[in-house]
Amino acid sequence: MQKIDQQFVSEGLKRARYITNERIETAIYLALALEKPLLIEGPAGSGKTEVAKVLAEMLQTELIRLQCYEGLDEARALYEWNYQKQLLRLQADEHRGLGWNEISEHLFSREYLLERPLLKAVAAHRKVVLLIDEIDKADEEFEAFLLELLSDFQVSIPELGTIRAVERPVVVLTSNRTRELSEALRRRCLHLFIDFPGIEQERRIIELKVPDLDARLAAEAARFVNALRKLGLKKPPSVAESLDWARALVRLGVSELNTDAVRATLGVLLKHEDDREKAEGKVAALVRRSG
Repeated sequence: MQKIDQQFVSEGLKRARYITNERIETAIYLALALEKPLLIEGPAGSGKTEVAKVLAEMLQTELIRLQCYEGLDEARALYEWNYQKQLLRLQADEHRGLGWNEISEHLFSREYLLERPLLKAVAAHRKVVLLIDEIDKADEEFEAFLLELLSDFQVSIPELGTIRAVERPVVVLTSNRTRELSEALRRRCLHLFIDFPGIEQERRIIELKVPDLDARLAAEAARFVNALRKLGLKKPPSVAESLDWARALVRLGVSELNTDAVRATLGVLLKHEDDREKAEGKVAALVRRSG
């Protein structure tokens, strides 16, 4: 594997067409160099998950994703036994007259284990990227369960013992900060906060990802979205929605930002009717300030 240095990270981000800043670039480099999990916090839609995707592209490896939700448990995150396959084996062994000690030795082996994302990442024979997405949506009990993986890069299975990573996975955790995470989890991670991009950075992102959009219109779009996010909306437009909007302007043949074009396409940026109503009356003023 290529040596991990700051130049490798910088060039990798450029190849992945990921526009960022020095603080984010340094955090990514240190997570790789120190082999520490990277906890990324920030508002929904600010580009946290994209970091894991870019890392997988940079390292030319697999991205394994665990999407967190309330009630997530070990069976969905770590492993399950293949009960149907075990039952068939049990019936066959009983028919052959084998005793329980002989049967159980086979039933609880790796052959009958269904790997879920965490075990799959630890058991991989090459370095992979493990994304634990929106950890703040999981219960505190599940967060505590993760500590062994985050500190020692190993998992424990009662029937098999401890499984240690052959190649330490690159671990990225994201949080929208819907609840406070434990200090124990934070201690095991490097920390990075990613906010929505500023006007200039978003302009560069739009120009890179939507090259068919006129440069002047890209700048106006970046200023408009930036102003829109300051209205105290329930769900400010994400970077992905900003890019969708830029593509919509191209498709509609919009050559300059105007009130009619914005109102016609506002549904691309805002997905809650309350937000739309709040923005509708301010569109004209925002368009003027964006021009």
